[in-house]
Amino acid sequence: MPDTSGKLRLGALVALVVGSMIGGGIFSLPQNMAASADVGAVLIGWAITAVGMLTLAFVFQTLANRKPDLDGGVYAYAKAGFGDYMGFSSAWGYWISAWLGNVGYFVLLFSTLGYFFPLFGEGNTPAAVIGASLLLWAVHFLVLRGIKEAAFINLVTTVAKVVPLLLFVLIALFAFKLDIFTADIWGMKNPDLGSVMNQVRNMMLVTVWVFIGIEGASIFSSRAEKRSDVGKATVIGFITVLLFLVLVNVLSLGIMTQPELAKLQNPSMAAVLEHVVGHWGAVLISVGLIISLLGALLSWVLLCAEIMFAAARDHTMPEFLRKENAKHVPVNALWLTNAMVQIFLVITLFSASTYLSLIYLATSMILVPYLWSAAYAVLLAVRSETYEAALAERKKDLLIGVIALLYAIWLLYAGGVKYLLLSALLYAPGAILFAKAKRELGKPIFTNVEKLIFTAVVIGALVAAYGLYDGFLTL
Repeated sequence: MPDTSGKLRLGALVALVVGSMIGGGIFSLPQNMAASADVGAVLIGWAITAVGMLTLAFVFQTLANRKPDLDGGVYAYAKAGFGDYMGFSSAWGYWISAWLGNVGYFVLLFSTLGYFFPLFGEGNTPAAVIGASLLLWAVHFLVLRGIKEAAFINLVTTVAKVVPLLLFVLIALFAFKLDIFTADIWGMKNPDLGSVMNQVRNMMLVTVWVFIGIEGASIFSSRAEKRSDVGKATVIGFITVLLFLVLVNVLSLGIMTQPELAKLQNPSMAAVLEHVVGHWGAVLISVGLIISLLGALLSWVLLCAEIMFAAARDHTMPEFLRKENAKHVPVNALWLTNAMVQIFLVITLFSASTYLSLIYLATSMILVPYLWSAAYAVLLAVRSETYEAALAERKKDLLIGVIALLYAIWLLYAGGVKYLLLSALLYAPGAILFAKAKRELGKPIFTNVEKLIFTAVVIGALVAAYGLYDGFLTL
């Protein structure tokens, strides 16, 4: 009989997906969306996102079932389909996205605590950075006690943070007013929003940010008790979170107008509920957000360490990242991750880094791993690999893969040149670890095709560095 001790069951995997996706984003969603779009564009944007992200969820489900030997999700699919450097880049980009997102979470968490304790300000005061640092290392040592134990605590916090969201939705349903919702559907009274197409495009990075974590179960595929649970957890988690996100966003637009929502301070959901029921509503949402962020931080610390460990285990990352402790926690990957979070927390003291600027950058870093996963699903279907006796299934998966790939390409376009260049600046230094891993194996660093790709990344990084220096690019 296989030893399933320490393995993650379906409930824990669903909680990892939901816990990763429901972090701080949903609590700031009313303002974040209203800043870019009005009702009509919001509905179009959610329709595109629902289809695109659902196909991505199906892609992760299909790949988990058809390639059960590939552990590590987004990283492993890119490597299997497109070579070592693409695999490394997916792991590196995903890792940076995850810990950058954690820095954003810490800023938002202490900004929320600033509602009760003014010394924390907007989350980037000295008191906030000290508090965030203490919390960071508390989570670090909790994870060192074991993946399964940390996953159980994540399950508890996931349940706890869903309660205030349910209350918000129920209260908002009764407070919703159709005349407010339909007052200016296409945002024509606010010329700053631009055309409907521009509104849809500008809101897309926010929609991606609130769905990051959809691949959470696939990252932990090697630790799942049943391999089939990985795909189930991905789809169940996605549908649950999609319902919450759309309801929170759409119902808010029927309580306050788009200009009113756009001016709110985050977490804006607290201000919306306060508008309906008074001060206790803001307190309820703030407490819910604090619980939510604590759970999301735990999920993302787990994901950060796991992606680096998975890449090191098959020699795409250097050997030192393969070290585990007695509890099977990848200790060096965990230390490296949280050291980077700590450095960037200190940087927030001296820069204008806000929650939104951090999450936009974190989102742009994860677009490439998503793109390669969708492309790999298409590649399998085109080659008929694993589809030898399933022609109808192959056609269905090819269609889903193509839609997911087109969606991933659309996201790169929606993100714009700025974030593409800033991503290149963060991708380029990763080649140092890639080169170290290759030298440990005694292999050439790049193939000829990979040399061309790396050259393009370096050129993009140089342009971004000059742009930051000259001022035509800003973080």
